[in-house]
Amino acid sequence: MLTHLTIKNYALIDELQVSFNNGLTIITGETGAGKSILLGGLSLILGKRADISSVKDASKKCIVEATFDIAKYNLKPLFSVEDLDYESLTIIRREILPSGKSRAFINDTPVNLDSLQALGLRLLDIHSQHQTLQLTNDDFQFQIIDALAENLKLLNDYSEGLKDYKHLKFQLETLQQQKTDAIKELDYNVFLLKELDDANLISGELEALEGEYETLNNVEEIKEKLSHANQLLHHDDIGIVTHLSEVKNQLAKLASYGKQYDGIYQRVTSSLIELDDICSEIEDLENQLNADPNRLEAVNTKLQVLHNLMQKHTVASVVELIEIKENLSSKVLVTENLDATILEKEEDILKVEKQLKIVAQKIHSNRQEIIPELIDQLEIILGTLGMPNAKFKIELQPSEVFLSNGTDVLQFLFSANKGGQLNDLKKAASGGELSRLMLAIKSVLSKYTQLPTIMFDEIDTGVSGEISNKMANIMQDMSKKMQVFTITHLPQIAAKGDSHFKVYKEDVNEITQTQLKKLAPDERIVEIAQMLGGANVSNSAIEHAKQLLN
Repeated sequence: MLTHLTIKNYALIDELQVSFNNGLTIITGETGAGKSILLGGLSLILGKRADISSVKDASKKCIVEATFDIAKYNLKPLFSVEDLDYESLTIIRREILPSGKSRAFINDTPVNLDSLQALGLRLLDIHSQHQTLQLTNDDFQFQIIDALAENLKLLNDYSEGLKDYKHLKFQLETLQQQKTDAIKELDYNVFLLKELDDANLISGELEALEGEYETLNNVEEIKEKLSHANQLLHHDDIGIVTHLSEVKNQLAKLASYGKQYDGIYQRVTSSLIELDDICSEIEDLENQLNADPNRLEAVNTKLQVLHNLMQKHTVASVVELIEIKENLSSKVLVTENLDATILEKEEDILKVEKQLKIVAQKIHSNRQEIIPELIDQLEIILGTLGMPNAKFKIELQPSEVFLSNGTDVLQFLFSANKGGQLNDLKKAASGGELSRLMLAIKSVLSKYTQLPTIMFDEIDTGVSGEISNKMANIMQDMSKKMQVFTITHLPQIAAKGDSHFKVYKEDVNEITQTQLKKLAPDERIVEIAQMLGGANVSNSAIEHAKQLLN
């Protein structure tokens, strides 16, 4: 419920602070006194877009702040979804800055308009005659029926199931598209994979083959150079080994003359050993070398295959070719396994679809069961509101597709006159009839679910006499279970309120301002008397007002 409202620097309001109680709250005032300004301020709390032209003094900030007691509204899940701190006394604040920008806060946490609207819809319902078109909206009509049918849990289960169903359908469509694309690419991928398989790729092979190719391709030159090197080392006249051996023999005679001579001798001895080892390796290499045209051709062919594959796949190493081969292998394998995956996904969809149909059927059955009771209640209430011949017919037609709230297609048929043909609600009811119908529906709903605070904005327009009294009784009855505001021009309705506020204008320092005042019992008598007989209050009007209040 709305417990407190503060408005600063908005339209004709300089500063207004007011507290509200539960029950039925009456708001009255002359035409043009500023009741619409009050509603405009509240609309900002609900997430309406801000307009700088609504600011009273454009050099100052405009603030509208409302406090709501939400303990009974089960709003913790919504606060969690919106990532907001939950408080049983929640404060919503809207600011319009001199720059024209606006800001919104819920419990001092900045929020965007979407979050503000999501919460505002659960806290305050401002209902005026032009909003009766909501009655002709399928979603709203389903909300009415489902509230009475107590379908909330079933609808939540259905919604979760529908989410899973749509997700599985999306996955299936993705798999089917993958299969279509994969079939187009499969032959080419298989061809590429076979090429790479046939190449028998080995990591590091390219470098080894290139080395072998250079050796085989230059075998004669290598043998010649190795032979010449061997001769330079072992030739009897000029051989390095021969001469170094002689050096060693000479130094051996000096080794005993001192450490410095022995050191030289040892180094020459080591060099000679190393040269002997080199000579042996040169001889081995020379003996191993043989011209092998067949092997040379095989190595050259394998190198061409590898280079062609690297050029084809735009890579620089055999390792990258191996990675491509593994990826192609995976793609081919996935393509071959897609049929099994698709079949499995189709089976999952059938399971979810079966469960969805079961839940949808329960929702449908509950709706069908409650419809006669809803029709009876609405027709009874409308009868008391001066529409004794009002008739309803509510039809549920099955749908072949899963809709957002089940598998029913809904049609509200209505006739206001005796013997009149039942027709679609939006075509059959006038504005005034829709207003009374909306009041009847809200009255019925208040018995089955916790409705937000509702504010009726001159819903009684065009109504008078006994009907207005009945209308007041309905609102009074609703207010026992929820907070109800009504802006009215009818004294019969004004007299039914638990509290009574008057909107009026006054001039302060030659500036017109709108004020909102809670009326004391005596002031309330005068206000209702003026509503009965005009500004000049007569004694009879005062007595009549007292009678209405009693």
